[in-house]
Amino acid sequence: MVSKTKIEKIEPILWDRWLLIKIYCEDGTIGIGEGGVHGWQRPTKTMIEVMSEYLLGKDPHLIEHHYQWLYRSSHFMGSIVQGALSAIDIALWDIKGKRLSVPIYELMGGKTRDKVRCYMHVGGSTKDELVKSAVQASKDGFTAVRFTPYNPTTFHLHKSYSEWADDAVQRVGAVRESLGNEVDICVEIHRQMNPAESISLGKRLEQFNPFFYEDPMLPDSPAIMGDIAKQCNIPIATGERFTTIFEYQQLLEAKAAAYIRPDLCLCGGLSGSKKVSAMAEAYHVKVIPHNPLSPVSTATCIQLDASIPNFGLQEYTGESEPPKSELLKSPLELKNGYLTVPDGVGLGIEINEKSLNMPENPKVLDTPIGFDGSVQDR
Repeated sequence: MVSKTKIEKIEPILWDRWLLIKIYCEDGTIGIGEGGVHGWQRPTKTMIEVMSEYLLGKDPHLIEHHYQWLYRSSHFMGSIVQGALSAIDIALWDIKGKRLSVPIYELMGGKTRDKVRCYMHVGGSTKDELVKSAVQASKDGFTAVRFTPYNPTTFHLHKSYSEWADDAVQRVGAVRESLGNEVDICVEIHRQMNPAESISLGKRLEQFNPFFYEDPMLPDSPAIMGDIAKQCNIPIATGERFTTIFEYQQLLEAKAAAYIRPDLCLCGGLSGSKKVSAMAEAYHVKVIPHNPLSPVSTATCIQLDASIPNFGLQEYTGESEPPKSELLKSPLELKNGYLTVPDGVGLGIEINEKSLNMPENPKVLDTPIGFDGSVQDR
């Protein structure tokens, strides 16, 4: 029987472009988490501080109770609230795993796999640069790559849809030709097209057999996304901006995605994402966690991936360069494009305390403006 303890301190930490959290218990246990409102870490930090008033003195093991209390404490939800709640939830699961001396996945039904297949981000301003990046990822052992099929710095300046679409087709075709069928290619539109455009392009890309077609439009309407899914013979992947299980419910009911993309640091932490994954399983939909954040987010994703039967792929952005490479005492093990599921307790990671001196690197507002002066989506 594990003795009881109480939460005595909560410390949100702005670290480079990310927001980490430490929850301290009276018995010396420290839980680590991360909040995932990409680019809006300062207000999320403030929300964590507001929520801390409730958590101090509470039993850290009552994870679902605390989740429900904090979630229902306001009529007004949104990404800031859910980002803060997600960070807290992850840290509480880390505490529970550490206090019970088991990995988190053991508390979520046990391990369903020993390693996690990842896709690597690749890119380039030109077609040749994109191909070179994709080939290098393949040489590094990755069996799946994801990329945007247009110039990421000038996409918002296009005047002709035909020219834009032709360029996308040429880039996807070049990557497929360079990699063959041994590597899956994942195409990310980043919400830059309207439904008609994305349907037209999707039909042209079918010949290259993409693994998925991500965010072909703004995620505002599951019904319209469902129309795209019906008319494109490419699996749709979406959901990274969603914050609650109820948004995913609408997406699944609309049959708008073959793959859902929960961000564990935004959609309610491990508690929320586990519920989302269970709903998706009932629809025969696989899970590809969104992961643009720090190694803490990656470690959290692995715990989910290891505990669900309907895991698809894991987003991986690389963690071999500073500052990411400096955050953990021992980096997560990556072999031939697969992350090894760790055996360590909790999240299975230890923070390098010296690295936490990294100053904040806040997001700068940089919403693109089109050639005609109109605002474009980021």
